[in-house]
Amino acid sequence: MIKVISVILCVFILHSIHGQSKNKDIVVAHRGAWKSNGLPENSIASLTMAINMKCAGTEFDVRMTADNVLVVNHDSDFFGLEIEKVKYEALTSFALKNGEKIPTLESYILAGVKDSHSTRLVLEIKPSEINKERGRLIAREVIQQVNHLKVDDKVDYISFDLDILLELIRINPKVSTQYLNGDRSPKELKDLSIAGLNYNYKVFYKKPEWIQQAKALQMILNVWTVNGAKDMDFFLTHDFDYITTNEPELLFNKLNKSTSTSGWKLIWSDEFNDAGLPDETKWSYDTGGHGWGNNEKQYYLAKSLENSYIRDGQLHIVALKKYHEQSKYTSAKLTTYQKLDIQYGKIEVKAKLPRGKGSWPAIWMLPGSIKTKSEPWPLCGEIDIMEHVGKDPNVVHTSLHSELYNHIKGTQITFFDTLNNLFDDFHTYGIEWDEKSIKFIFDGKLYFETYKGQDGRVATNEGWPFDKPYFLILNVAVGGNWGGEIDDNIFPNEMIVDYVRVYKRL
Repeated sequence: MIKVISVILCVFILHSIHGQSKNKDIVVAHRGAWKSNGLPENSIASLTMAINMKCAGTEFDVRMTADNVLVVNHDSDFFGLEIEKVKYEALTSFALKNGEKIPTLESYILAGVKDSHSTRLVLEIKPSEINKERGRLIAREVIQQVNHLKVDDKVDYISFDLDILLELIRINPKVSTQYLNGDRSPKELKDLSIAGLNYNYKVFYKKPEWIQQAKALQMILNVWTVNGAKDMDFFLTHDFDYITTNEPELLFNKLNKSTSTSGWKLIWSDEFNDAGLPDETKWSYDTGGHGWGNNEKQYYLAKSLENSYIRDGQLHIVALKKYHEQSKYTSAKLTTYQKLDIQYGKIEVKAKLPRGKGSWPAIWMLPGSIKTKSEPWPLCGEIDIMEHVGKDPNVVHTSLHSELYNHIKGTQITFFDTLNNLFDDFHTYGIEWDEKSIKFIFDGKLYFETYKGQDGRVATNEGWPFDKPYFLILNVAVGGNWGGEIDDNIFPNEMIVDYVRVYKRL
């Protein structure tokens, strides 16, 4: 479980538009839109900026002074004064960096609803540092002031303190609430009449099953605080209702460009967030050093932190110049065999490729029939999403192999082209696969497409064995029939994978 941390970031709920088209009106500015313009967090200026940007919501934090004045501030102190232990007047001796005084809840709300707009006010009630009863008192004071200002329909409530949310619900069972702490399942919250879960992004990486559970219970899904592009992609593809961020401009930019997954539902992914060995629930290993039918020179090892490991949110598959048994090199070959079988859909792998003569990274697929020995290669079929051999730098190959059309006969269905910056930048390699065709995709654009029975090719299993489940393979081979001459100066030689995502057509 993720512990309550001092920096509290939030998103909000909005019953009135829940269930509308996804990826629309989802941006919640955390403590206002402050970062890009250097504004104070939780200031009226940052609130106004979020409204001008047409954010779906703008979050702010509420505390109460010793004389029961509700103020907007994230930290428990203001210029060294403990807010709960001093009177409001003492706080007015200081100013935010733009000259504003600490906003009262009343002034903040009035500024937030001054003009007609769609930006919601996402009110986080901070837990009291004095005792739980004071926290419930703050909840009562807050909802009373919101009702007095007649802005009930503009405000949503969130808190790390479950008792605060339950007190709000006791006063008004229709009030919209979301829990932030990350330690309750969707069903537990539903049973308490909490409308949604609004957890730190790491919680959803550790508990991905809560995403579907919340959707099945028709609860609202929010996530904080999502500032990185990769994390934004993950929660966009998981169709979260709202995403809270310190980078609303970046998220808006992604929303404007995010069309590549339209019409697809994410069904499986690995974002490689947990350091160490790859996740055993998602990946297995092929091992050995017998050349793999191509006279390759590496020995594939399982669970070797030298050859396959996760660090800083990325998977590293590393070929080394290191003797193992009769092989001069070691590497890793990860597969989803018996973990994930895919028949039709969309696959995306974002990766940075290794360079140098002798390097042979690949992203490819085989069916389970080759493992059970019910079909030999090439009768079983093979889908090569990406292959790159270092002797031909920047040339990306895509291929299909079958009994009738394969590289041994020189009849494989294939395409290749020279691309740019494969070694220094990450690119996405993937396929869109259905009953009629396989499209190979590079950076979201069509790279190559082939159809079942195209150009008079045989459309039975001997010519098109791509109507059955396949598993995914990631590996870095060394040398071999195609990899060729090996430059020993290239080691360690690694392919770095940022994510793997699998979708089904809606």
